[in-house]
Amino acid sequence: MNLAGLILRLAGWKVNITAPDFPKCIIAVAPHTSNWDFILGKLAYAAVGRHAGFLMKETWFFFPLNIFFKAIGGIPVPRRRGSSLVDMIVDKFNATQRMVIAITPEGTRSRTSQWRSGLLHIARRADVPIELGVIDFPTKTITIADVFHPTGDVDADMAYLKSYYRPFTGKYPEKFTTE
Repeated sequence: MNLAGLILRLAGWKVNITAPDFPKCIIAVAPHTSNWDFILGKLAYAAVGRHAGFLMKETWFFFPLNIFFKAIGGIPVPRRRGSSLVDMIVDKFNATQRMVIAITPEGTRSRTSQWRSGLLHIARRADVPIELGVIDFPTKTITIADVFHPTGDVDADMAYLKSYYRPFTGKYPEKFTTE
């Protein structure tokens, strides 16, 4: 067991990552209600010897944190309109042999019923699968076991994702909805 796995085990967390180690994929992570989700997710993936990048608000990428976040795979998400994050991520996938990136479909730690469809568009255009990652606080379990291939019907795909994550609970349950 490596250090990341030991830290999680000592904190009472279980890691169940059985999805294939694809060279390119997106990990959809939900529920996302706390900054702890980031730490737990990074530790869990490292516990099984894997590395994933992640999207994060660009406001976190200030000196010296920008150096740290970029070193561990962070990609800043611009807040301004007119920039195409989907195009940028698809280009990154197409330019590399190996890329795994964690994306929260909610796009925020706040309660929202309007989940972001960008991960579906990225997966389709880059032709990569989506692994379904769960951080379930009541059971203290981090799971990545199932793989989803978007159909191109964004509404149906989003309905599927919401139904998949419905049984799980984040650190702050009042901040998570699949409605």
